[in-house]
Amino acid sequence: MTSDAASEPRETSIEIRGVTHHFTSGGRSVQTLDDVSISIPQGQFVSVVGPSGCGKTTVMNMVAGLVTPSSGTVTVGGRPRSQVGRDVGYMFARDGLLPWRTARQNVELGLELRKVRAEERHLASSRLLAKVGLSSFADYYPKQLSQGMRQRVAVARTLALDPDLFLLDEPFAALDAQTRVTLQNEFLSIWEGLGNTVMFVTHDLDEAIALADRVIVFSGRPGRVKLDIPIDLPRPRDVATIRFDPEFRRLSELVWDAMEHDTGIDESTDEVAS
Repeated sequence: MTSDAASEPRETSIEIRGVTHHFTSGGRSVQTLDDVSISIPQGQFVSVVGPSGCGKTTVMNMVAGLVTPSSGTVTVGGRPRSQVGRDVGYMFARDGLLPWRTARQNVELGLELRKVRAEERHLASSRLLAKVGLSSFADYYPKQLSQGMRQRVAVARTLALDPDLFLLDEPFAALDAQTRVTLQNEFLSIWEGLGNTVMFVTHDLDEAIALADRVIVFSGRPGRVKLDIPIDLPRPRDVATIRFDPEFRRLSELVWDAMEHDTGIDESTDEVAS
């Protein structure tokens, strides 16, 4: 049975060492990453930002076990990441809910695949839907829910698997501004109660600073670590009000300065990486 605070978190420190990566496009090799090294201790919330095509999502997929680097190593908890781990909760910009399943059934999907008993699944989905404020919408289908509500269901579905490691690829990007702030605060509140490791990819620099313990800025392709800066802002945080903190403004200027002249254009090919 899964529980958002029931079991002791497994070791989920992330070590990325000397990672370089190429992919083939139009019959030629294109380099996306160049000698990237990042160390993320267990329980830290790290945001990764950079221009489009700089390899942010590629690195995240390596941590998930979905992509093998061309060279270098990726370990989680001291173990090489050679396949998809059951310790990972992966969220995307789009909710990916199955339209023929209700909110409750979507939350319970991963538990079904793990052969968790129906009664336990029901208890877990009820608790998690309540946590994201959707208890009264448990039997609604995705088409009956707003985009923000669907993304809340996706958060609950991710939490249902009790992941030790959250990998979040622009999970709030498709939301309107007000809903986005609300869901950011809800996720922060949940995470602060769990203390699990988070790797968060975003194009929104202010979002990166408002949420994280640390922000890593990638250069344009091939991606390299251009800036690695701690975010010394108090927790618990309110995403809406923390932006008025003078330290937030100072950090924002540092990150914007690092990003200012990076377009994501690979001058050797005159293409923008996807």
